[in-house]
Amino acid sequence: MAHLPGFLLSLDWRWVRLILAAFIAGVLNAVAGGGSFLSFPALLGMGVLPVPANATNTVAVWPGQLTSIAGYRDEVGRNLRLAWPMGLAGLLGGSAGALVLLHTPQKTFLHLVPWLLLFAATIFALTGPINRLVRRRSGTTVHDGRRHPHLIPVLLATVGVCFYIGYFGAGAGFLLITLMSLSGFDDLHQINAIKVVTTTLANGTAALLFVLNGQVVWHYCVLAMIACGLGGYSSASLARRVPQAVLRAVVVAIGVSMAAWFFWKNGV
Repeated sequence: MAHLPGFLLSLDWRWVRLILAAFIAGVLNAVAGGGSFLSFPALLGMGVLPVPANATNTVAVWPGQLTSIAGYRDEVGRNLRLAWPMGLAGLLGGSAGALVLLHTPQKTFLHLVPWLLLFAATIFALTGPINRLVRRRSGTTVHDGRRHPHLIPVLLATVGVCFYIGYFGAGAGFLLITLMSLSGFDDLHQINAIKVVTTTLANGTAALLFVLNGQVVWHYCVLAMIACGLGGYSSASLARRVPQAVLRAVVVAIGVSMAAWFFWKNGV
């Protein structure tokens, strides 16, 4: 015990902060979304430059997104005719966003970070009202197969949303839910299944480009990936105990706080 204070003084608390942030990010991503509000700043706190930090964060959280497709495999199978073009739109938009990020100067992206965080936090603040609207429409609409939203405008808008996913991405899942709902889709299970496929492919192609361009800091990425996976695995009990409204409020508060901190740090 006599050596404990010395051990604590010699411990690099940035590593502890990264592990805790990635673990909590995994929990949030599994039950509400918004985990990047914690994991991305934690990577910046390790001294990683802004663009590699965003790239590393994208790769670290992507496996958790990939496994979420399994939970919607039945719905995806029933909507393959829609999943294919939406997935292609995700690949195109995610690739474009990632390429633009890779050509964005580090200082420019750092100055964009607080605005991106504030934008994402605003998106999360709107999730409650929009989700209630989608559920209300889903519960009152008779699904007789005759409702066919115009797909071309939806696909073009999806490319734009997925561009944002490839560039930064926080809150983009909700953007797709809102887009599909406003475009005339009214089956909540179909919307969630297509959202999962589209965002996973958009993030996946962005992650691949980041890896190929050598932007991923692997020793941080693997650690964050493991901690994030453990957080997601342990989130089931939290999802049952804590109301979604409370979780969304926590995510919004974290996002706004992080945005304010980066505004202050950048001297805005």
